[in-house]
Amino acid sequence: MGTITVKVDDELKRRMKRVKINWSEFIRDAILRRVEMEERREAGERLLEDLRAGRHAVPKGFINEELRGARESR
Repeated sequence: MGTITVKVDDELKRRMKRVKINWSEFIRDAILRRVEMEERREAGERLLEDLRAGRHAVPKGFINEELRGARESR
């Protein structure tokens, strides 16, 4: 496992000590969520570029099928 270092000012460090959570776990989880969000955003941008360039087409009826499936699963 790799290591990163985060610096915070003394006041924030004092306040963090009063909050009883595992800060390492919290920061790892926050980083993971952000990385996943950025990966989804980038994938969406690539898909839009492909759609605009005509390199990819959404199969006919795909959106309607997905919406119907989502409604039925409620």
